Amino acid sequence: MSGPMVQCQGLTKTYGTGETAVQALRGVDFQADAGEVVMLVGPSGCGKTTLISVLAGVMDGDGGSVRVLGHELTKLSGAEKTRLRRHGIGFVFQSFNLVPTLSVMENVAVPLLIQGEKRSRALELARAALEPVGLADKAKVLPGQLSGGQQQRVAIARAIVHAPPLIVCDEPTSALDHRTGEQVVGLLRDLARSRDCCLLVVTHDSRIFPFADRVAEMDDGRVLAIRQNTGN
Repeated sequence: MSGPMVQCQGLTKTYGTGETAVQALRGVDFQADAGEVVMLVGPSGCGKTTLISVLAGVMDGDGGSVRVLGHELTKLSGAEKTRLRRHGIGFVFQSFNLVPTLSVMENVAVPLLIQGEKRSRALELARAALEPVGLADKAKVLPGQLSGGQQQRVAIARAIVHAPPLIVCDEPTSALDHRTGEQVVGLLRDLARSRDCCLLVVTHDSRIFPFADRVAEMDDGRVLAIRQNTGN
C-alpha cells in the first residue's frame, strides 16, 4: 500500500462523562510508515496505550480521523475491524499471553487457526516462524519450560506468523532483564525492516529508545514532540 501505515489527525478519546470524565487523547496528530520503528513514550496515564488501542482498532476514538492500512476506521463496522486486526495486525503484550497447555508451536499457530487455516498448514507455518526468533528446537515444549525471554520470543513469532504489515507492542520488555530486553527489541526491529512492516512500541524503558527510528513523546493526551534517531 502507498502512504502511511497508520495515521490519525485530531484524534480525541474521553473515558466517562460529566465531572468524572477523563480526556485520554486531546487532538493527537501522528503517523508511521512501512519499515519504521516508532516508540511512544511518556509517563503513566499520558495516553500511550489508548492511542495504540485506537490505532489497532481495539477501541474507538471520539473525534478526528484514524486511517490504518489504507482503511478509515471510523467507516468500518465492528466485523470489518475484527477482520482487519485478524489479517493485518500482530500484537506483542508485556505478559506474553501464551496458553500454558499448548506447545510453543501450537501457541504460534493460533492466529492462523483463527483465520481458518488448516491445522497441518498452520503448524507448518508456525514452525517456520520460530526460525527467525531462534526457537525452532523448542517447537514441541510447553511455555512453562522456557525462560521469560524465550516466552517473549514465542509471542513475537505468534505476532509475525501471519505476516502482518503492522505490529503493535505494549511494554514488550517490562518483564525482561536489560540484556534480554535489548535482544527482543533488536529482533523486532530487524523483523520490521526485513519485512517492511511498521512497528509501534509503547514503552517506559529508555534503554531501548536507541532501537527506534523515531520516538514520540506524549503527555496529558498529546504528542508533544517526535524525535528522529540517527545512526541506529
